[in-house]
Amino acid sequence: MSLKILQISDLHFGPPYLPEVGQALLRFAPDIHPDAIIISGDLTQRAKPEQFQQAKKFLDELPDVPQLVIPGNHDVPLYRLRERWSTPHQEYRRQITDELNPILWLDGAVVVGLDSTAPRSAVTNGRIHQWQLDLCRRTFADVPPETTKIVVAHHHFAPAPDYLHDSTMPKARRALEQFQEMGVEMVMGGHLHRAYVGNSLDIYPGADREHGIVIVQSGTSTSRRGRGREREKNSFNVIEVQEETFEITHHMYFDDRHGFIATSRHLFSRPQRHIGLPPRFVPTATT
Repeated sequence: MSLKILQISDLHFGPPYLPEVGQALLRFAPDIHPDAIIISGDLTQRAKPEQFQQAKKFLDELPDVPQLVIPGNHDVPLYRLRERWSTPHQEYRRQITDELNPILWLDGAVVVGLDSTAPRSAVTNGRIHQWQLDLCRRTFADVPPETTKIVVAHHHFAPAPDYLHDSTMPKARRALEQFQEMGVEMVMGGHLHRAYVGNSLDIYPGADREHGIVIVQSGTSTSRRGRGREREKNSFNVIEVQEETFEITHHMYFDDRHGFIATSRHLFSRPQRHIGLPPRFVPTATT
């Protein structure tokens, strides 16, 4: 099998949005020839109707391939407290999609999107509930064993290995342990506003030391809110799913080139695909 996924995140339509970067992404996306596009949350800055309108127009201008989109914490009202408490996803549902936990069926893969926003209990951090993990379990139980299983949530299950020391979601380790039981091979997300590509075993020991989960975090693709090593930078990822490997290519925007350039590639073997061979985890990166 061969599957190419474009992952963008944290568009932040509103004051932080950078029109020239957004146009560069729209120009570049068709050249990637993606089979699917994942948008991992924070489409808007303040969940205003006009910001969702702008985000929807942008999504419609991307290549005409299947999309999976999930909300982020910025896609629920922050200061409109009555709306935040009673109907936090009203505008998102009305203008983007009514499905908060979407499932995308692809040729040889299934992607489950999870709404990690927690408008009644957290401002920036998120939550994944047991019923959402049960949804994943039911979905993955019905697919052929050779199917690639991917989970997408806006908030991160593992912190980036840098000096910012972001807090993970409560019970994130519980979720990763259950994903591992389900045979999930990759978790994708955003929120951190800088890219991170690694493995769950970098952060949590896990019950299975031979089959960690590949972690793919996207930076902010079109806003000025980059953080850490991607401060005021923009980025996205391209994931190529092959029979025996995952290859993740990280792209960043450069002002002097007025466009995105591939800056690193990360190769992961898929040991569970090798019957009778010793499992191995082989990340490589070139810059």
